[in-house]
Amino acid sequence: MSSKHIINDGPVELSGDARMGSGSPTWWLVFVRELNELWMGGKAPILLLIYSVLLGIMTYVMASNSELSLIPPQEMVYETLKAAIAVGLFISMIIGADAISGERERSTLESLLLTPTSRTQIVFGKFLAAISPWPVTLAITIPYLKVLSQGDAVFEQAVPWGALLGTALSPAFTAMGMLASFWSNSNKTSLFTGLGIYILFLLPTQLPGKAQTGTMGSLLQQVNPIAAANHFLSKVLTNNRTAAEFWDFLVAPVAFALLVYVLLFWYASPSLRLEGGKSSKFWTSMGRLIGFSVVACLMITLSTSPAMAQEEGMATERSSIQITVDMAYKTVQQGEHIIYNTTVTNNGTENSAPLCLAMNIINLDAAGDIVDPEDWSPQRTQYIETLAPGQSATHAWRVNAILDGDYLIYMVAIPEPSGDDATSQVVASSGIHLIVTPFTKLNPGGVLPYAIGGPVVLIACIIILYRLRRRKIDMGGATAGS
Repeated sequence: MSSKHIINDGPVELSGDARMGSGSPTWWLVFVRELNELWMGGKAPILLLIYSVLLGIMTYVMASNSELSLIPPQEMVYETLKAAIAVGLFISMIIGADAISGERERSTLESLLLTPTSRTQIVFGKFLAAISPWPVTLAITIPYLKVLSQGDAVFEQAVPWGALLGTALSPAFTAMGMLASFWSNSNKTSLFTGLGIYILFLLPTQLPGKAQTGTMGSLLQQVNPIAAANHFLSKVLTNNRTAAEFWDFLVAPVAFALLVYVLLFWYASPSLRLEGGKSSKFWTSMGRLIGFSVVACLMITLSTSPAMAQEEGMATERSSIQITVDMAYKTVQQGEHIIYNTTVTNNGTENSAPLCLAMNIINLDAAGDIVDPEDWSPQRTQYIETLAPGQSATHAWRVNAILDGDYLIYMVAIPEPSGDDATSQVVASSGIHLIVTPFTKLNPGGVLPYAIGGPVVLIACIIILYRLRRRKIDMGGATAGS
């Protein structure tokens, strides 16, 4: 006895013992069928094409900022790898969420269930096909990582760690999407549930830096598989820390993967049937409740700012410190830099208190963007322990011209207050009038061929796959007609 399962390119027959004449097991037949629909049907190539376009735009922007000394190579590689993993998980979740509920909507699940074979084999074959986009996503990302690393050794660490963590998380999120699809009768429900679960894991990684510190913040990072993977990568790739120091952040991704595998293959897949699971409404309601609760907590967290207590000084003395700069004005192109010196002199009769020297930049255009001096200079502050009467100290400063516009740079010398109930007189220097003229480099860091070439290659592959699929359908129609 046999059953026929209709697919896009024709029927696939599964014999009574669930094997073809070649002796292929059912999971392999399901895997080949799903792989054909996923790639020849165009769903996976289109998603990867969208990703390559976004990746090209992102890398071009980061390379442009790197030319302006805004982002170091280690940071660019980390951000690109983090985005690749996030997109890979999203694609895995979407494809997994369509794996079973999509069959229900297309009325093709019944023929599969009529075959006298293990339900787990059917689910396993679908699972293997659904995880296939991740290796391609990583392969697309590697050339971008190479060009953004600019020869830095971070590339040699980023590829293996990115492959390891992505391979641990991507199949797990595929399984999570398939669980949502298992409990859903419609694609709309499974996709909504899968997207909600993905956002539930992703939102904590977008919290401000201060919200991710402390006992609860660190715990949340460590138990969230996405946040734990990002934290591990940031320490290893950008902070030059060893993997042995943060190995405990690898526990969450592995534990999460094992948990969803058990739920999918041991608990859910043996009970696969034509209708969704009996508890689908319950789990959907729980997912929405949890999602709304997390969003509410995040809104409360982000809208609450810590109170800033400020002590008003009880005593203020006229400072005897003087600070001068050796530059009055300068016009440069965007992407260039200036170097100037400051001289701090003690004109008093006693040794000065310890001094802090700080650099500040003001945008003179009221309609312009507020300047963050940390982006413009690698060293915003310098320190002097003390100055004897009549003694001077000279310091060199560098400012990178990040954005075009009209700016004023000024320096301040801040004596340390003598006590908790005292303050000090801040001394400011004359300003440096800095005019930055616009300058655009069309191919920053040599990234333009990758930003354009990646999507072009994928479009060519999609066209080839489409033509092969059309040829196969036409040949099948001609054979049927004869």
